[in-house]
Amino acid sequence: MKYLKTHLFLLPVLLFLSSAAFAEEYRIAFVNATKVFEESTQYKAARDRLQTEFSRREKELLSSQKQLKQLEEKLQRDGSVMSESEVKRLERDILNRGRKLKNAQTEFREDLNLRQNEEFKKLRQQVREVIQEVGKAEKIDLIVSDGVVYFSKKIDISDLVLEKLKQIKAE
Repeated sequence: MKYLKTHLFLLPVLLFLSSAAFAEEYRIAFVNATKVFEESTQYKAARDRLQTEFSRREKELLSSQKQLKQLEEKLQRDGSVMSESEVKRLERDILNRGRKLKNAQTEFREDLNLRQNEEFKKLRQQVREVIQEVGKAEKIDLIVSDGVVYFSKKIDISDLVLEKLKQIKAE
């Protein structure tokens, strides 16, 4: 649906520009926003911050998974020689640990997604501002991004936007 809306919006603009092109020359450029976003130093810095922030919790989850697996293996291996009460106690322990682990994993994913959205929203805004700045500085009349079927390398200013982003210190 977003794809359709974008094209429906662009169609009148492009028709206007093509009909007015006889009267005046326009400068049009394309930005590969995904490339700019993923190749920017700011993206790498944000990804590193998230890795640092969440690595301890990830290690704890992996450790809990390993412990749970060891308990399940113990039950399978030694269950036949254990007393019935020991088996039930171990089964309850495995069940409780499994629930806690599942909840912790869900919480981890939600927290990570929330932080990724926060970090990348700031970066998307910064990229948008730099694209506008480049457009004004280069006297470009229209900059198109994402959802384009074709563009020539002649109008792709993605590398120029990346260069401008490199000049901005990664937070």
